[in-house]
Amino acid sequence: MKPRQKRFMFIVIGVAAVGVAVWLVLNALKNNVSLYFTPTQVYNKEAPQGRSFRIGGLVEQGSVKRETDGLTVHFVITDTHKSLPVVYKGILPDLFKEGKGVVAQGKMEADGQMHAEEVLAKHDENYMPPEAADALKKAEAAKASAAAAIPASAPSASSAVQ
Repeated sequence: MKPRQKRFMFIVIGVAAVGVAVWLVLNALKNNVSLYFTPTQVYNKEAPQGRSFRIGGLVEQGSVKRETDGLTVHFVITDTHKSLPVVYKGILPDLFKEGKGVVAQGKMEADGQMHAEEVLAKHDENYMPPEAADALKKAEAAKASAAAAIPASAPSASSAVQ
């Protein structure tokens, strides 16, 4: 083999090796990416079906129910617009409380509940992930616009009295 052919062969083998390495990295990333969604997005079917994803929001007041086994917990995550029931089997973080922020990772099941594999509690009242803050602002805006539309269509109490 001539030196020119050897160099060409090394280049071809090098490009093939880099291509295989890039394919392996991209395939690993695709399988391990965990996207973040809000309960409203899950309700609108924007979340992946049959794949693990993260959902964030607030734990709804009065929704935490513990089973007798001591490990299984049922609770509801809300973004103040929509709510989603979650089932988690395991030890919850110490900061997990009703009305506080939480992120759960798991899959939606056919029973309409998210079966969480991991639950993370928000540890600082001042910090909120940008996606969660944006989702809460949108939910509050939607709730405010819905509330504003209701009084406009209903007769006012002052006109009924006169």
